[in-house]
Amino acid sequence: MTRAPLSRLLVPALCAGLLLTGCARDSGPGAAATPAASGASSSAASSPTPSPTPTPEEPAELIGGGTEVFPGRRMVALYGHPGTPGLGVLGEQGPQESVARAKDLAAQYEPFSDVPVVPAFEIIATTASAEPGEDGDYSRESTVEDLRPYVEAAVENDVYVVLDLQPGHQDFLGQAQQYEELLRLPNVGLALDPEWRLAPGQVHMVQIGSVDAAEINATTAWLADLTARHDLPQKVVLLHQFADSMITNRHLVDTSHPEVALVLHADGHGTPDLKMGTWERLQEGLPPGIRMAWKNFYDEDTPTFTPEQTFAIEPQPWFVSYQ
Repeated sequence: MTRAPLSRLLVPALCAGLLLTGCARDSGPGAAATPAASGASSSAASSPTPSPTPTPEEPAELIGGGTEVFPGRRMVALYGHPGTPGLGVLGEQGPQESVARAKDLAAQYEPFSDVPVVPAFEIIATTASAEPGEDGDYSRESTVEDLRPYVEAAVENDVYVVLDLQPGHQDFLGQAQQYEELLRLPNVGLALDPEWRLAPGQVHMVQIGSVDAAEINATTAWLADLTARHDLPQKVVLLHQFADSMITNRHLVDTSHPEVALVLHADGHGTPDLKMGTWERLQEGLPPGIRMAWKNFYDEDTPTFTPEQTFAIEPQPWFVSYQ
């Protein structure tokens, strides 16, 4: 498979911020006094009623229940950057309209799945740039407030969220940590796109980027620790790939963290033969414990797979995104 022209993807991020409110619950022991019996001495003390044993809050769950992502569900996602149609279909409409579109798309897959299909957003949080920018990293980082309207709309409507990183000269871990506030939400995961991870001296539109397994492992270890510390359900982590060179030492990718569900995302476009050839090649030598994901392109695929055709692929994809 080949990728969409890089020039289409290098577009400045455009979106607005929205405050997301939270809530906290205070609790404290209470006591009730028992009146003294009639005629009892005034020195008799009232007996306090024992305080109820505090019950801890229920742990957060995934959409549809439970704390383990797979195999109890599959996901179908709109991919793109808010307010930027050229970067994918997620940017073609506002947050609430995107929710409706994602739900409609997921519903089209339900007849072909033996488990529930959850709608999702794959939001480009950091966008590969043709210019170095003020920080020189060739990546435009959306702020948390930039992304909040779409994340909030998703959270309120049972839509899973994956934050996609295109880091340029910055490392994946450093960028992921910028979005810790959002990643502390129970239904927000992460996507690493090595195509846009540049080595020193490289620039976008000249080279296809790559990342070593060691950097992936540092990022997933941090995310696993964050998930465990905040008692969150397991998180999706997508690893984008269409060329062998994009992930070096892939056999060393650490799959031992139960807090993350690793998924290899075959994200190229082309004819069915090209797409299937890449799909099969990417599974060769794939470390056990990594599942497979598929990407459909509305404009670049010839033709775009239908939901029935997509879920007829073997192995059946656990995550499908649309650009």
